[in-house]
Amino acid sequence: MTSSTQPLLQPYRMRDLPLANRMVMAPLTRSRARNRDLLPGDLHAQYYAQRASAGLIISEGAWISREAIGWHDVPGLFTGEQVTHWKQVTDAVHREGGVIFAQLWHTGSASHPDFFDGRPPLAPSAVNPGLLAPTATGRKPTVEPLAMSENDIRQTVADFATAARNALRAGFDGVQLQAGFNYLISQFLNPRTNVRTDRYGGSIQNRARFLFEIIEAVGEHLDLRRVGVKAGPAWAETGAFVSGREALGESEYVLGRLNDYDLSHLLLMGMMSDPTGGPLEDLAGDEMFRHFRKVYQGTVIANVGFDQDRGNALLADDLADLVAYGQAFIANPDLSARFAARAPLTEPRPELFYGPDAVGYTDYPRLERYGCAVGRPADRNGSRGRQTVR
Repeated sequence: MTSSTQPLLQPYRMRDLPLANRMVMAPLTRSRARNRDLLPGDLHAQYYAQRASAGLIISEGAWISREAIGWHDVPGLFTGEQVTHWKQVTDAVHREGGVIFAQLWHTGSASHPDFFDGRPPLAPSAVNPGLLAPTATGRKPTVEPLAMSENDIRQTVADFATAARNALRAGFDGVQLQAGFNYLISQFLNPRTNVRTDRYGGSIQNRARFLFEIIEAVGEHLDLRRVGVKAGPAWAETGAFVSGREALGESEYVLGRLNDYDLSHLLLMGMMSDPTGGPLEDLAGDEMFRHFRKVYQGTVIANVGFDQDRGNALLADDLADLVAYGQAFIANPDLSARFAARAPLTEPRPELFYGPDAVGYTDYPRLERYGCAVGRPADRNGSRGRQTVR
């Protein structure tokens, strides 16, 4: 399979947005905002611009409010100064012809009192999720959170909408809502972390109300064709986030309801642990994407555990439209060029994933031994350029 025939390297139109290829840089927490105001800086701009040959970049999760914080040294999108600094990042990506969405993030009960001067974090219910929170002084066990009042819920929905508006002001091409893994939105969806008895608890219709209120609130500020959702039945299978018998049917309901909105995409996560013997064992491997391809009718981005050959095969089988790569993009800023050349990949350095500086962040080498060129996305005027790998 040549570079001209690899599905991963073919252009794609995601609603109204042309993408140069079908490779997505997955959202990746990197903990480089080492300042009191949680501002992205020059390193962030360099890091994302280096990876602009991805068809789509989805930024690291950005905090929608101070109440959302739950990981050390992660940038926010809730102050004017943060917006200004993110504008430098998006400008750098756009100068390289790239397309970048902001992921909007609230950790809920996965956070820790260290972030709130000793007060427990807010969550759907007062249920300790049994996780480890990455604080500035190490990973610490989570605690019993404070159950959100309906006023808290309304404020959080409004915070998502404000952060989406801030993303637009900062020059992002769209946003993605973090509704997966073990964070706030999925805490509402999870019957073990949401034991509410009001209209946000009980049935899956009630537990999903929070997500759909957020989508509708964000849609008041952004064209929903520029709003995506990261979700799926596969959690990390730790603590309170162990899939039960209800996981498949309830995920079918939630992802099916996403069809009611003209969204940009669904980022669907594959299995993150061995599902053998569990209620989701039939969704191992590509079966996750085969199953939900029939449920969600829009653009599907497949994520978790992909190499080049598996990504090409998944697209060739029409089980997804785009494929997201995480660690491969960390260590290979020119990943699309390496795939085009069938070149070796640089191995990532996990001990440097979460800071503190340029080492293990912007110092990974670019491809030099192949004199290939890769296509770039349409620029801000709709034309296309070429980028020679160096």
